[in-house]
Parts: sequence; C-alpha cells; structure tokens
Amino acid sequence: MADTLDPALPPKVQDRAQRVLELADKRELMLTTAESCTGGLLAALLTDVQGFGHVFERGFVVYSKQAKCDLLGIARNKVDGCGAVSEEIAVEMAHGALRFSNADVALSITGFAGPGGDDDEEGLVHFACARKDGTVQHREEHFGPIGRDGVRIASLDVALQMIEQALKA
Repeated sequence: MADTLDPALPPKVQDRAQRVLELADKRELMLTTAESCTGGLLAALLTDVQGFGHVFERGFVVYSKQAKCDLLGIARNKVDGCGAVSEEIAVEMAHGALRFSNADVALSITGFAGPGGDDDEEGLVHFACARKDGTVQHREEHFGPIGRDGVRIASLDVALQMIEQALKA
C-alpha cells in the first residue's frame, strides 16, 4: 500500500501499483518513467510502496518541451513538428527514458490535464510503454474535462495497466 499518497488515491490504483511492483520484483525487471502532465506522480507512487525501491530505477519529469529534449534526447524539431502531446512524442519519451537509464521497462505520459489552450483538448493523454527488447505499446485516452486531479489519477491507472501488461509479456 502506498504510504504518503494513500489518502489521495483510489484503492484500485494503489492495488494495481502493488501488483506492478510485485511483478517487476518477481521478474527481476527495473522500471523508469518519463512524465509530463502527471508531474512525477507515477514515480512518486512507484516509490511510495515499502519494500520495492529496488525495482524503480529513475524517473524523468519533463514538463516543458525543452526538458523533453534535454533529458530524453528528443530532437526539438520533432517536438515542434508533432506536438508535445502526440503518439510520436510519447514513444520518443519512452525510448529516451530507456536510453538514459538502466531500466528494462519505461512508461511515458504526455497530455493536457487542463484547462487547455485554444487548440488543446483537455483530458487528451498519450502513453507509451517500451521494453528494452524493442516492444512498444501506445495508448491514447480522451478523459475529457474532469479536472487536473481527475486526469492525473486516471492517467496513473492507465499507466499502471500498461506497465503490468509489459511485465507479463
């Protein structure tokens, strides 16, 4: 069970985090995250469960376009061309997290938690989960205008689902 985040998270998210950490431990695989709209919440959750610190390698909080480039090695023209909230950038973020860590599985999250700008769809979030063996999965969610907290918590649940699937593969 998550210690610090317990009051803020639904039990199903905490239970899924516990399962993910247990599965990573059992498979002896290390995890990394690259987060934008969640601002490091996934990394916080994965490090909040006692006894599993050894399966989390590191987390990247890359909220700005420049941070995505500087910390994950994504070309600025790609971020500008595709948009920071896109399938292409989510995949690049996951690959970058693997490249700049010693992890086996990387999960990236990029989206508009809200409220968005004129051309931004509030609640649009792209996820990518990459394994060192080259397997990559992408998922696009349209959570809608459920508020920043709602989008972030819903994003945690999707991210954990994707990590769990990757660990079982």
